[in-house]
Amino acid sequence: MDSLLSRCSASFFPSPLNRNDYNQIKAKSRFSLPSSSVNFGYYYSSGCRLCSSSSSGGLKIDCSTSPTMSSSASPETTKPKVVTGPGGYVLQDVPHLSDYIPDLPVYTNPLQDNPAYSVVKQYFVHVDDTVPQKIVVHKDSPRGVHFRRAGPRQKVYFHSDDVHACIVTCGGLCPGLNTVIREIVCGLYHMYGVKKVLGIDGGYRGFYAKNTVHLDPKVVNDIHKRGGTILGTSRGGHDTSKIVDSIQDRGINQVYIIGGDGTQRGASVIFEEVRRRGLKVSVVGIPKTIDNDVPVIDKSFGFDTAVEEAQRAINAAHVEAESFENGIGLVKLMGRYSGFIAMYATLASRDVDCCLIPESPFYLEGPGGLFEYIERRLKENGHMVLVIAEGAGQELLAESTSQKDASGNKLLQDVALWVSQRIKDHFSKDRKMTINLKYIDPTYMIRAIPSNASDNVYCTLLAQSAVHGAMAGYTGYTSGLVNGRQTYIPFYRITETQNHVVITDRMWARLLSSTNQPSFLHPKDIIEDKFDEEPACPLLDNGNCAPN
Repeated sequence: MDSLLSRCSASFFPSPLNRNDYNQIKAKSRFSLPSSSVNFGYYYSSGCRLCSSSSSGGLKIDCSTSPTMSSSASPETTKPKVVTGPGGYVLQDVPHLSDYIPDLPVYTNPLQDNPAYSVVKQYFVHVDDTVPQKIVVHKDSPRGVHFRRAGPRQKVYFHSDDVHACIVTCGGLCPGLNTVIREIVCGLYHMYGVKKVLGIDGGYRGFYAKNTVHLDPKVVNDIHKRGGTILGTSRGGHDTSKIVDSIQDRGINQVYIIGGDGTQRGASVIFEEVRRRGLKVSVVGIPKTIDNDVPVIDKSFGFDTAVEEAQRAINAAHVEAESFENGIGLVKLMGRYSGFIAMYATLASRDVDCCLIPESPFYLEGPGGLFEYIERRLKENGHMVLVIAEGAGQELLAESTSQKDASGNKLLQDVALWVSQRIKDHFSKDRKMTINLKYIDPTYMIRAIPSNASDNVYCTLLAQSAVHGAMAGYTGYTSGLVNGRQTYIPFYRITETQNHVVITDRMWARLLSSTNQPSFLHPKDIIEDKFDEEPACPLLDNGNCAPN
């Protein structure tokens, strides 16, 4: 499949695809390409279009991108690179350097001579290996969307001595950042013999405003035992032209960008500018968000550590609440737009009586409200523990703000502190009931700790997969876990939306049954939510939706 796709970019200028070209492509492909249904048209260096009719059941390749532009042209976003096959198979592929640079030299992968890999039964990932996004299907369901499987390839597009890589961390802190940095450096060094790796100091603006840091296995040897990032980080500072100028001036040809959805959007723009200039530079993203709100992937690194550490705060809140008459322990956890940490920490703890997250609206007063529930729990148990994600209940605050931070995130009001004060006022003034409320905010403590064992292993897999993909010539992608398999996901899938807790899903129902809290939803709301959360149907060969 790689040879098929790379063949479509043999020239910087439009060229006719003649029948000899078609026969060569067909011979190299394991898919059926019926000649009667192929359009022998034009193709461009930045992509190809080789289509069959949906009725034939053959392969349909649409590496549809805009024609390569000169450096003076305005930048244009690359269109998705999609391959479709029989049975409703859809591969949302990632770009390759050969899509826009012709006649790239290819080298034998040095891993085949690496003693560490001598025990591996199969060294390399097959070029046609893909991973399905949806694994729960019916017997007559279409095969659906797939992503390219991550891993080492038999041929690489960089000679080890020519690689000059750089690593940058952006956005907020998260457990595991140093582990990812370490494993990228060690992966490049030990697996591929790459000796030139730079660390960009202080986020995106470090490309043009700060010094770089030389990285090698000795420098990064024990950094995984520390929290934070040895490279420093920042929000904002994204100046595409200056960043790519710096990449070009320093001779960097592999860029590893670690950050959340905003950072990945920046990485996508960098990739587009690199492609526009025709540079042989692989731009690779590694998704980082402690909130676990990056779409498509199973989870983000640092999430397991955050949930585990949140237990300490919840345990402390429970001890405080249990030790006083009418004690209330209120814990604020991360979760700007997604309440995964609060939900999973609540389920893991079993000491929480109520969990409030951004996806589930709630109200304070009146029948079925939060105040009524708190009073009932205090009368039943004598104490209660309340967990609030930082983005929950923002609509309840009178003082809304339109201000944003340097990353473009809306600045949130401290709803947990506001709710704690409202609870005190309600029971002291309205109900004449003495309570003892303890407010605990461990958010920055959780962000700053080193990753646990589970996240360390996950960070290793993410980093090594990113390195394998860059060496194989892939670019414009994010390394991520999909259904337990490491994959390469195009940037646009990572940045198009955010991952949210579905409050009509079974996992949220498990939480409600654990805490016995009210859902704060009316039956009408539940019906509407179920309708809104109906999953998008997979595409068939003809572009139409498959029947349910």
